[in-house]
Amino acid sequence: GVVVTRELCEARNCCFIPASTASSSASRPSGKNGIPWCFYPPEFPSYSVVSLNDTLLGQKATLVKEVKTYYPGDILTVEVEMRYETDKRLLNHKLFSIKITDPSSSRFEVPISVPTVANKTESPDYIIELSKQPFGLVVKRRSTGAVLLNTTVAPLFYADQFLQFSTSLPTQFIYGLGEHRSTFLHDVHWNTLTMWARDVPPTEQTNLYGAHPFYLAMEDGGNAHGFFLLNSNAMDVVLQPAPALTWRTIGGILDFYIFLGPDPGSVVQQYVDVVGYPAMPVYWALGYHLCRWGYDTSNSTWEVVKSMRNYGIPQDVQWNDIDYMDKFMDFTYESKKFDTLPDLVRDLHAHNQRYVMILDPGISSTQPEGSYWPFDEGVKRGVFIKDAEGKTLIGKVWPGLTAYPDFSDEVTHEWWYDNLKMFHNKVAFDGLWIDMNEPSNFLDGSTSGCPSNNLENPPYTPGVLGGLLRAKTLCATAQQKQSIHYNMHSLYGLMEAKASRIVAKRPFVISRSTFPSQGMYSGHWLGDNRSQWKDLYTSIAGMLTFNLLGIPLVGADVCGFSEETQEELCVRWTQLGAFYPFTRNHNAISPQDPTAFSPLARTAMKEALLLRYSLFPVLYTLFHHAHVHGHTVARPIMFEFPKDVKAYGIDKQFMWGKSLLVTPVLDPGVDYVDGYFPEGLWYDYYTTCVRLPLDSHSCLLSLCVFEQAPNLTLWVSTGQPLHLVSALSQDGSASGDLFWDDGETIDTYETNQYAYIIFSIAQVLSFMFLFCLFV
Repeated sequence: GVVVTRELCEARNCCFIPASTASSSASRPSGKNGIPWCFYPPEFPSYSVVSLNDTLLGQKATLVKEVKTYYPGDILTVEVEMRYETDKRLLNHKLFSIKITDPSSSRFEVPISVPTVANKTESPDYIIELSKQPFGLVVKRRSTGAVLLNTTVAPLFYADQFLQFSTSLPTQFIYGLGEHRSTFLHDVHWNTLTMWARDVPPTEQTNLYGAHPFYLAMEDGGNAHGFFLLNSNAMDVVLQPAPALTWRTIGGILDFYIFLGPDPGSVVQQYVDVVGYPAMPVYWALGYHLCRWGYDTSNSTWEVVKSMRNYGIPQDVQWNDIDYMDKFMDFTYESKKFDTLPDLVRDLHAHNQRYVMILDPGISSTQPEGSYWPFDEGVKRGVFIKDAEGKTLIGKVWPGLTAYPDFSDEVTHEWWYDNLKMFHNKVAFDGLWIDMNEPSNFLDGSTSGCPSNNLENPPYTPGVLGGLLRAKTLCATAQQKQSIHYNMHSLYGLMEAKASRIVAKRPFVISRSTFPSQGMYSGHWLGDNRSQWKDLYTSIAGMLTFNLLGIPLVGADVCGFSEETQEELCVRWTQLGAFYPFTRNHNAISPQDPTAFSPLARTAMKEALLLRYSLFPVLYTLFHHAHVHGHTVARPIMFEFPKDVKAYGIDKQFMWGKSLLVTPVLDPGVDYVDGYFPEGLWYDYYTTCVRLPLDSHSCLLSLCVFEQAPNLTLWVSTGQPLHLVSALSQDGSASGDLFWDDGETIDTYETNQYAYIIFSIAQVLSFMFLFCLFV
């Protein structure tokens, strides 16, 4: 990167003050602990409001800047539309949105559907203060006066390839801003989080598989608010200790939303009301999944399934990685080593089990003409991404040289469906695992490189791994139906997931790359983690973050993907993984399914999975509330105890719903846990509080939950009688609910094909009453 010198800084009309001359280094652009030496003075050129008019939904302002900045393509006149929105469905005066555009020229806008409203709110929960010269916005919570947004702290930049604004924050408790490997609570001390989808194993301070420019903030007193920037271009989000935050993106427009909660759960509800509610998963998605990169044959895959059955260990789904493919080509299977794959799938179905396979987007481009229908037909229909010259862009992935489907084109969706249907006639798969869809490329750009221009080498490049937008992906100048790849890159996984959901019953799709609204189309796993105790711990933060982001069907590879797991780690991970919303054991080295370990370990894993299966009615009901109301499934403790500041940083424990607290063992060689229990009456979930080696521990706050006798699959389990477990509060009361349907029909709630039961227990004198309300 460029070393910031006094000369460079002052040439940009900025102030230069070394924070620590003792720690200065010729290779560092900032001072000690990342504190910038170069910063904007109060009189730095910015925009002023030259007109302000009322609209049906709020106000519209025209901003003008007299002096250009040092970034090329400075746009001197911009338009700001402020919408004081009301939505009778959910938001109820708790949403404020702003859109800043170039009135003289259209710019790229993210092509996801957001709700439109027709009425301006008359009694908002917020107060807006507009500074005219220089332009700035202050948004305050009406009830407390808390300043939720204050852009007057720094100038607004609006250039063709550089858009930036800053805000002070009322708190240092900031969450979200996925996808990054970090603690659940972000560090605000000069912490830059870069967003640009990238194939890389989870690593700190690195842009990972997805991009989610949304944060949730906890304010003093337990209130919460959220902020969402609807922008898909490469960006940096800089957290600063003031506390403050700077958004810096290199394309599109500034289109942002503020959600006023006031509690954290309501913030997430309001966010998913904008980006889309998560889909209701098919029932078997919540069972135990097994996979491995290293099943050499379909028969070796089958043997694991049979072994699981023989030991009486629950399993709903068997997966295959790219091993099953012929030369790693999509929509094929290896005819010798995997010749019994169709028979394996039929056997799974006969045992009420399911089969999921991997698909990568890269389509082999080097097969003899007429021998590989997916590529030949793709060329014929024009479904592949083109390079800057209009030719099919060729990269390199597992099958060798590949072309990349353009999922922003409906024609590609039809071609993708035709391929899926033809392959399903050979292997009756039940779900899809879409991987490598950042999109990943073993080359930088393409086999023929990329043009040398301002799209490939923008005036400012966010802190992406590799330093180039094209690093291990496609050229930024690549052409897609809806726009250039420069704008569309981080949307690739979302659009592939959308294309993959075309089935008669509830589809099952797990995607690696994600973007806001992904929960409508797929779940997510946390990528190529390692078999390390640290990865066990960080998986909790990842799971909690994706629940904030409206993607509740999420989990990490149980026992770790790379490196060789240890028995104790795998047992502890299975005990934690039994409480992931999505539970899959997957790896790339030695076998690590439960049958591969000692009898003691195997028994501990079996018991953990049986506990998950017995709690399926609880988990399924939580997913119903996520689908209908935008609730989280796995949630941080602070969501239920927002006034308890001690809970704000906890990411070694989590909750299912309102009352089930999970406190897993996360360290080697221990048979106890150190957990935090907020104020309330807590019960051990088990009949006696036994803490033995390799025995997990969970607790209940007062509630009623249903459980069932677990079995080898959820289909069998769900046919068992339901048992009501009640944990009473100090006044002898408790309540709970149950959502139940056939588990696979689409839109059962929307079409009234379900049962919803509310349970309430009250104690009057010496009598106990159970109330059931059927809806």
